[in-house]
Formats: sequence, structure tokens, C-alpha cells
Amino acid sequence: MGQDSGTEPAFHKGPAVDADLIAALEQRLGRLYARQRLGIESDHEAQIFGQGLNVFHIENWYSIHSVLRAILKLSGMYWRGRRNAERVMVRTNDVRSARLPPHFDGFTILHISDTHADMSQRAMHRLIELVVGLQYDLCVLTGDFRGKTFGPFETALKGTARVIDRLKQPVYGVLGNHDSIRMLPGLEAMGIRMLQNECETIRRGDQAIHVAGIDDAHYFRVDNIEKAAAPIPEGGFAVLLSHTPEIYRQAAHAGFDLILSGHTHGGQICLPGSIPLTLDSVLPRRMGAGAWRYGAMAGYTSVGAGSSIIAVRFNCPPEITLHRLCRA
Repeated sequence: MGQDSGTEPAFHKGPAVDADLIAALEQRLGRLYARQRLGIESDHEAQIFGQGLNVFHIENWYSIHSVLRAILKLSGMYWRGRRNAERVMVRTNDVRSARLPPHFDGFTILHISDTHADMSQRAMHRLIELVVGLQYDLCVLTGDFRGKTFGPFETALKGTARVIDRLKQPVYGVLGNHDSIRMLPGLEAMGIRMLQNECETIRRGDQAIHVAGIDDAHYFRVDNIEKAAAPIPEGGFAVLLSHTPEIYRQAAHAGFDLILSGHTHGGQICLPGSIPLTLDSVLPRRMGAGAWRYGAMAGYTSVGAGSSIIAVRFNCPPEITLHRLCRA
């Protein structure tokens, strides 16, 4: 990085960023990180080709969205897909580990991902109905609060706030590739502890587990696993929150016991048998949805509570997940 010229950066390519927001983000994240993240967004928001882990990003190609919607309507499948997308379900997943401290045997994490809260009010209403009756110790949100990948996000924040109002604290979250860093103050104001390449310790008596989270690794590529993992002691049980599972190798070799992610939507539009047409990700297909393992690390890729591009789903129902940590 070059020397500081002492002048404010010009974010002329993206949406205007006021001085108060810049100051708030610099105070929260540090000057270099805040300006780097804003600058990358300014350079690459809504870029269809060439940025991020994938070469092509259909979610940024807005003109094709209406074409896909029209095709589904002509085929008679659109409204069935809409109804499918509103039927959020609760899944359960046991994570067994000999490294889990005894006091945390049975500790339960509610995992919500890819709400895209401004795309389907009915799906969010169903989500709220579900979470009210659930029992869990901790809630995590693995990104993509917004439907579009650039532009206004106030509606997404309002939809997210309605969900957060029904959740039990503590709630931790990370940003996804649809989310702007400009959303961070609003998300934290509603009670989400956003982990921006950071780590928190959860204690029960004299024992602890660690929950780390990284910034978007798929599109903006501002993740820093080394920084997030730095506070974790050798041998400590650690969970990583990442919007995308694509950094599974880095997470496993950094010593994480569990990675919780989303992003793929499980394909969202799948063939019978939940076979995805595409996962929009660079990773083995077995990691595209549900539970998996890589070496000693357990992983879970949520198919998401919301929908991307078009609010329809086929052979891939939306979900939230209760992860129960168990002593092996």
C-alpha cells in the first residue's frame, strides 16, 4: 500500500459515502481496513466479469433477472416456485468433537443465512414464526442480508430488524457478497455483533469456545482468517463464520473445528433429488449444501432462508438450522 497523502479518498465510482459514515467505519474497523473495503466496493460493485473467486457473477447481471422471471411465468412454474421459497423449514445437525469442552456438551447454535430480507416478505414472516419457538444458546447470521448487490439497503435493514427483534441474544454475524460495509453500523445498532475478521469468546464456568468471523471472501475478498484466528489459544475449540464455504482449506489448516456458511443457496433451482444446476461457487459439490467434513474440520453449508436473483425455489426448500455441539 502506498504512503498516505493526507487527503480523503474519492469514492466516485460507487454510491456517495458521507464523511460521518467514513469516520464511524474508521473508528470501528481502523482507518486502513475501512478505506480499503469502501474502495474495493467502489471499484467493483455490480461487476459481472472478472472480480472475486468466480469469473462470472449472474447475481450482478440485473437485465437477465427479468428474462428469467418471464421464462418461468411462461412455463407456468413461477408461482409454484414462489410458494416453495416461502416455506422455510427448520433442520437439525449434530456436530461431534472430542475437543469440545464438557461444559458445552449440548450447546446449540441457531444458524440463519442468506435472508435477502428485502426480496420476500412472506419468507421473512415465516422465518419470524419459526424462530419464536426455538431453543438455542447462540444465533449466527452468515451474510447476504440484502437482495441486490448494490444500491439502497434500507429496506433490507428494516426486514432484518424485524427478524432480530424475535431472536434471543447473543447474535453474531458476518457480511456476504451482497452486503455493503455501509450496512455495518445499522446491523450493529439492531444488536448483531458483526465479526469483521474478529473473534469472540463464549464462556461457561472455567471453560470456553471461540466464535470467529471473516468478511466476504467470495466477491470482495476482504477476508483475513489469520487475524480472526489470532486470539484463539492452541487447542481451543473454534467455530468460523464465513459467508462462503469456499475458504474451507484455509479454515481447516488454521485449526477451526467447525465452519458455518451459506452463499450457495444449495443451487436454489435444482433437479429432482436436490441436484443443483449451479452453486455459484468454487468448491466440491458435496460441500454445496448441508453437513460435510474436510480433514478434522466439520462444515455446514446452509441453503439459506431467502432467495437470490428471483424469489423462487425448486427441489431445494429454504432452511434455518439448529447445530447441536456434542462431545464425541
